[in-house]
Amino acid sequence: MRVLVACEFSGVVRHAFRERGHDAWSCDLLPAEDNDEHHFQSNILDRLRDGWDIMVAHPPCTHLAVSGARWFAEKRTEQAAALDFVRALMDAPIPRIALENPVSVISTRIRRPDQIIQPWQFGHGETKATCLWLRGLPRLEPTRIVEGRQGRVWREPPSPERWKNRSRTYVGIASAMAAQWG
Repeated sequence: MRVLVACEFSGVVRHAFRERGHDAWSCDLLPAEDNDEHHFQSNILDRLRDGWDIMVAHPPCTHLAVSGARWFAEKRTEQAAALDFVRALMDAPIPRIALENPVSVISTRIRRPDQIIQPWQFGHGETKATCLWLRGLPRLEPTRIVEGRQGRVWREPPSPERWKNRSRTYVGIASAMAAQWG
């Protein structure tokens, strides 16, 4: 199966699908963090018509996540552009699509998510509500519910790498995506 992982620099989801034998590629404006050759450093919108069977998309949440709601009034233009980008991903000519984002204005401005998952449902003792908007895919089933649930992500100290650390997909979630959707 040909898998496109949109807006992913880390390679976590790409790697999970490749481990299961799929022809998986990531695409981001940034280079691949793992230097893998199965990464396009380009605009994802230029890759949507390349004959993919499934796309897992992680659009930037900077102007969308409700955690930044106090700044929404100041960034209406940026938020409108971010929502247009989400719509372009959701409308891609790919039969199966999963779009992932935190709790955000996508829910009120486009449509409600099909599912909200947590890392603790997939082997990580942390909380981070993650919404999934699905087309042609079933809801993810939890694979390993664990205790010790704490919110590590929002406690990430300020640094130039903070946004990258907060945006990485948990390995347990990526593995569940590859196992259940692949």
